[in-house]
Amino acid sequence: MIGEVKNLAQIRIIPLSGVRGNGKNLYIAEVGEDIFVLDCGLSYPEDGLFGIDTVIPDFTYLEENADRVAGVFVTHGHADAIGALPYFLEKINAPVFGTKLTIELAKMSVHRYEPTKKFKGFHVIDEDTEIDFKSTVVSFFPTTHTIPGSVGVSLKTSEGNIVYTGDFKFDQSAVSSYRTDFGRLAEIGSEGVLALLSTSSNAENPETVASEKQIGEEVYDNIGFWEGRIIVACVASNLQRVQQLINAAYRAGRKIVLTGKDFGRIIRTAMKLGKLELPDEDILITQKAMKKYNDDQLIILETGRMGEPIKALQKMASGAHRTLRIKEGDLVYITTTPTIAMETYVAKTEDMIYRAGGTVKNISDNLRVSGHANPEDQQLMMNLLKPRYFIPVQGEYRLLTANADLAEAVGIPKDHIFITAPGDIVEYKEGEMALSGTIPSDNVMVDGIGVGDIGNIVLKDRKVLSEDGVFVAVVTINRRKKQIVSKPQITSRGFVYVKASRDLLREGGDIVEEIVDKHLHSNDFEWSKLKQEIREKLSRYLFEQTKRRPVILPVIMESSQKRKKRKS
Repeated sequence: MIGEVKNLAQIRIIPLSGVRGNGKNLYIAEVGEDIFVLDCGLSYPEDGLFGIDTVIPDFTYLEENADRVAGVFVTHGHADAIGALPYFLEKINAPVFGTKLTIELAKMSVHRYEPTKKFKGFHVIDEDTEIDFKSTVVSFFPTTHTIPGSVGVSLKTSEGNIVYTGDFKFDQSAVSSYRTDFGRLAEIGSEGVLALLSTSSNAENPETVASEKQIGEEVYDNIGFWEGRIIVACVASNLQRVQQLINAAYRAGRKIVLTGKDFGRIIRTAMKLGKLELPDEDILITQKAMKKYNDDQLIILETGRMGEPIKALQKMASGAHRTLRIKEGDLVYITTTPTIAMETYVAKTEDMIYRAGGTVKNISDNLRVSGHANPEDQQLMMNLLKPRYFIPVQGEYRLLTANADLAEAVGIPKDHIFITAPGDIVEYKEGEMALSGTIPSDNVMVDGIGVGDIGNIVLKDRKVLSEDGVFVAVVTINRRKKQIVSKPQITSRGFVYVKASRDLLREGGDIVEEIVDKHLHSNDFEWSKLKQEIREKLSRYLFEQTKRRPVILPVIMESSQKRKKRKS
């Protein structure tokens, strides 16, 4: 049993990120003066975020209260739970707690980032671990997900436990590394649960999620009897699916070709920790060794960059992949379930695969496959824990609403359910929980080495550039002589076909020349006014002629300056 906790002055729960969107999970539990960070994930960019690599939460509030952060408690090793750790730890030096595999995967991510490559503050926990802070005792409970070592987090307070489920589902046939501890859940429920934060990713789907045993048989049925080469698209960190593929490959007498450096590292780490079992040590081969085998002896396991296999498949189909191409007779087996935002992209990819001569099968064609709780799982979790207050997390607004409806159906009062926006503060005060304000919670864009330097203005410019192109006007002037040294040179990219639009470009050059000449002979010459007028008049002219609005870049250069007289 967990020890007693002193009476506390304040309890606040803040979904900083991970609500009303996909991925990027980060939830704050404030108990007294301590801040407990639950998960620290990222999300991959959706349409409209041109050039953005990843999106991470806004750490402003946590930076301002860095001395209060007791630790980061990560539930599992997927990017939506650990992906933002490098950027968080760059700003805030706090201990990180997780199971053995989760911590090893977190280390891979953190130590790959230059500012945090020397970070050492990792702490391994298990289901028996209890961490005693002044304000609370933190404990953990095993859950079932698509990766071993997945846990939920419980924070014991004087008013009851605050429970965060992380990603979970219930699977009665799950093997030991993935099994939920129902007894521990019941124990937490009997202690009393003040608030439950539960994932909503699959809350609106009434279909029964297939057990992993069923999925394992489905995997073998799809690849066991194919006569040609098989290419499997899989998320790198979905180790349960990887294990099923290894087992199926062994039964079918095939070798598995691993692709991607990250994937190799994840596989090696999982094997080292005993979380991935090989029925035959020689079943994994390199791409160089592929030539030794016939097509009907091979399975190529493709994960793509940062675990994005669909994009890698598209490159393989179009011939743009570095080492692999889809050819006649190939079976492409997609074992990942794409998000709604990716469905169009997946359909396009499938079409490209068929054009290249391949055949496509999806794991979800015959079964409902998900690592997340369906409505029945959600309600079972609620009934086991019996929370006073319920906060649905992890999902778009419609999913949060669906989860809230499930909570109301099992008897949680409507005024005890909070559908939050990022940054909302849910505060427990004087025996009641209520919304009490907000904190900053913007999306932070990561582009290359730049973190947070890309804002709405830059994204808008990238959008315009992608849609209407750029129109550049270069002119050289001599202010002292009030002359145009060289006539404007017009360059266009992504706007019009230059050879067929010479009249348009010439007229644009004449407009620029006229504006520049006027400003050179005025008494109040200002660079900003000159450039602004060029933009305005060119924009108006180009829209009249083409109904397009390209980005207009006036480049004005000055040919000479007064030279200092040489000393004799």
